[in-house]
Amino acid sequence: MAASRPVQRRRLTVVAICLLGLLLAAPTATAGPTSSLATPAAAAAAPPVPELHWTDCGEGFQCATARVPLDYDHPRGPTISLALSRLPASDPGRKIGSLILGAGGPGESGVDLLRRVGRSLGSEEVRARFDLVGFDPRGIIRSTPLRCFATLAEAQAALAPFPFPVTAQEERIWVRADRTIARACAQRGGPILDHMATANAARDLDLLRQAVGDRRLTFFGVSYGSYLGATYANLFPGKVRALAVDAIVDPVAWATGRGDQARTQPLFNRLRSAQGAYATLLEFFRLCDRGGPNCAFSQGDPRRRYAALARRLLAEPAQLPDGPVTYADLVGFTFLSLYEPEEWPLLAELLQQLDTLTRPQAAAAARQALRARLGTSQQQDYPNEVEGRPGVMCADSDNPDHIRAWKRAADASDHRFPYFGRLVTWASSICQPWPGRDTDRYTGPWTKRTSNPVLIVGSRFDPVTRYQGAVTLSGLPEVLSVTVGEPG
Repeated sequence: MAASRPVQRRRLTVVAICLLGLLLAAPTATAGPTSSLATPAAAAAAPPVPELHWTDCGEGFQCATARVPLDYDHPRGPTISLALSRLPASDPGRKIGSLILGAGGPGESGVDLLRRVGRSLGSEEVRARFDLVGFDPRGIIRSTPLRCFATLAEAQAALAPFPFPVTAQEERIWVRADRTIARACAQRGGPILDHMATANAARDLDLLRQAVGDRRLTFFGVSYGSYLGATYANLFPGKVRALAVDAIVDPVAWATGRGDQARTQPLFNRLRSAQGAYATLLEFFRLCDRGGPNCAFSQGDPRRRYAALARRLLAEPAQLPDGPVTYADLVGFTFLSLYEPEEWPLLAELLQQLDTLTRPQAAAAARQALRARLGTSQQQDYPNEVEGRPGVMCADSDNPDHIRAWKRAADASDHRFPYFGRLVTWASSICQPWPGRDTDRYTGPWTKRTSNPVLIVGSRFDPVTRYQGAVTLSGLPEVLSVTVGEPG
């Protein structure tokens, strides 16, 4: 939910320019002995640094597995595995160190992120002088995973059959689905269930820093990866060489909220993600209207046309050969499309086709085109998104005790921020019955002074991780901040 998305190419260009100056100006990341724990501990109790044995895994990438403690309170006790990938520096003779990437989600794969963006991240100079390293966080996908079902199909079958609940009956179905998943994790999740908080991922990150031979960490985190970066910076402030974060999660809102906010406000309501999504949708309407014939949904007033389309779908779903398209489907695919401004022309085409389809004069051609665009491919493996994502976010965050708080918050948020209030609110309801508890999570303070400046990149019109998150995080000492302008 917190910006679970591909990295935007336009923003990568901006970040690349900033990274070049930050990374190359920072002290060289030479190897040396360091402590892997944020709190003082006897040297004998420190966990062993993983030994990495890199092997070729195709297309110039290398793969390895690291063993790290399951529980850092018992650093030499049971271990779990972390999956890593590496794109070696293109000029090994000039190599400075390793640049480790933090993926979004929570629940996204850093191994996959490196595959997607490794060759386009930064500049030729950055790629020449750094090994780029991605890793799947503990509990996620290729690392020792939290798996609560026998198969991916079984996990997906446990989900509610709609993107978010709209009616009271759908709310009951949604809550039952949450409880089904929580029960399955309580029964089958295993020890990893209670050790998935971001603080433990940050401790893993510090061991990985040592394993690749760097005295201090060089890190770039996006979306949820920004929370991992902020957590590392506050647990290990003296171990930061160069740290850059983009699409910022407000760490106070994510962990605890302010005051007694968490008693009534679920996680994503505290982040005000619905406000960010609605503001981004309004910007889409503005640019579409300004684009005229270049935007397929520009005829008339796009904002009013969307509202009318939403009302029609609330009254009666659109019937496609493969099944109905509901109001929740409309809001869901709109929300996902807002992540990537380069996809907004496609969103306009989808809205135009659906608008035509839901009118009395709907054309068969529009119906067929919409069905093709909304089609999805089936995943053949078990990426554990159903349980991996809540395994992290519920371990990290305080949330209300009773599900009634989600009902009230959803109604209030949807009234203030149409379309997205209910979607955003119910995305965290799984945390109410969630069985996992990580006593080693980190809840602040978030103001430790790091050994080198932190680069914060904030973007306006981000539908989930609002620009205001970057403003909050910029309260850290010695921060460099960058604002990315409007899309389009």
